[in-house]
Amino acid sequence: MSVSDLVGLFPLMILAGTSLLVLLAAAFLRRLVVSLVLTLVGLAAALVCVGIAWTWLPLKVGALLSFDGFVLFGFVLILGATIFVAISSWAYLRGRDDEGGDYYFLLLLSCLGACILAASTAFASFFLGLELLSVSLYALIGWRRERAAGTEAAIKYLILTGATSAFLLFGMALIYEATGTMDLFKLASMTSAQGLAAPVGLGMILVGIGFKLAVVPFHLWTPDVYDGAPAPVTAYIATVSKGAMVVVLARALAPAFVGSGGVSQVSTAAPSLVAAGFPWVFALIAGLSMFAGNLLALRESNVKRILAYSSIAHLGYILVAFLAGGPQALRTIAFYLVAYFAMTLGAFGVISALSSPEKDADQIEDYRGLAGRSPWTAAMLTTMLLSLAGLPLTAGFVGKFLILSAGAGAELWTLAVILAINGTISIFYYLKIVSAMFRGAEPPPASAHVAAAGAALHAGSTPGAGSIPGAGSIPGAARAPLLAALAIALLALAVVALGIYPAPFLSIIGSFTAAGG
Repeated sequence: MSVSDLVGLFPLMILAGTSLLVLLAAAFLRRLVVSLVLTLVGLAAALVCVGIAWTWLPLKVGALLSFDGFVLFGFVLILGATIFVAISSWAYLRGRDDEGGDYYFLLLLSCLGACILAASTAFASFFLGLELLSVSLYALIGWRRERAAGTEAAIKYLILTGATSAFLLFGMALIYEATGTMDLFKLASMTSAQGLAAPVGLGMILVGIGFKLAVVPFHLWTPDVYDGAPAPVTAYIATVSKGAMVVVLARALAPAFVGSGGVSQVSTAAPSLVAAGFPWVFALIAGLSMFAGNLLALRESNVKRILAYSSIAHLGYILVAFLAGGPQALRTIAFYLVAYFAMTLGAFGVISALSSPEKDADQIEDYRGLAGRSPWTAAMLTTMLLSLAGLPLTAGFVGKFLILSAGAGAELWTLAVILAINGTISIFYYLKIVSAMFRGAEPPPASAHVAAAGAALHAGSTPGAGSIPGAGSIPGAARAPLLAALAIALLALAVVALGIYPAPFLSIIGSFTAAGG
């Protein structure tokens, strides 16, 4: 193995090694704070190694993995999101299970799987990364065993992911039979001359990808799993799980139409199956995802389910940029991913902080009067929701503007109009949550725990910390909730900064995508 191979593998090796250390610490030390510290140190070290790998680009490790600028961009997103989830999970778990260090072991394994998925260039590494990510999520979704909804969500995710894996494997087998290769990048160059096995296999693989992205018509699992999973795990599913798949999808299909002139020019751009036929499938999925996600969210009163349907719509927006193609496609996708990660993580971070050991803060009524009790908390959540709605001076607005511009430039007028309509529809259900925070002085009796949690978050402490056995003896216990509050504040600051002055960040993203485009 060469030095360049090791440089590319270092982030993955560190994640694997850290997960083993965390598992040993969970088994022998049984201190949640030790697992948290080891997790954060390992993730930070992996980020440093990503910076080192940048100076060695491009890197290729055998026939399974390759590293370019876009892959490393994906690594930074995945690792950064995992750091935030690890921090927010600390405050969430501490009042429930002080010996839950194996939670961080599973979180690191899922992060490792997401990174392998993003860097994969062959069906073998693609499937290995996807399964490592998914199997870890089974246990994380059902982590709170005392909650029937969590167990139900884990079982649903297990069964549906198992069925999806069968589709993927059979599709890979058909493509191997048609082409004789396991190269993931060959998907973009398959033609109808390779027989019926090629389009059928490609279609089955896209079913698996559609399930992981939770786009229509593969979205039905999303609200139940989001609702049943612990709030930090829901944040992880909504961001890392989908972000890794977007990265590998863009890399695998980029030669077909992401790098071309978009759907309007694919008839002459390339004769491949992907370029000639599948953009229209993607366009239909994008339009249906936007409408279904936003319209179904309107009738919900559960905040986690609202954000679940919202995520379906946001993946529809990303598909519009994907279809628009052109030299700026990857940059637009990358910027929107950053904005989506920041907005979604921030929103779920507030939900995690406001939740109690008995109940997640998942109903709109739980937030009634929050602005009066905890103005800081209400301001953070309002910032995230307004950005998700795409209002001006937020990252969400700039992201939607870039996608709309790309769609108009590629003459995707129907999708551009659908995006504009759905951006307007989404404002209603986001403002429904915001209005609840600024309406009324007290929550209903069933939601009284949110009042205490909001006040505690505003003060930088964990609700009920004094009643946790041994909390006073845990090193750094008093500082951990403040760390979570600071992480949410940094995300809110990033959302506003990217909305007011996005040019420097767009330039940084351009350097990543130019090295990986």
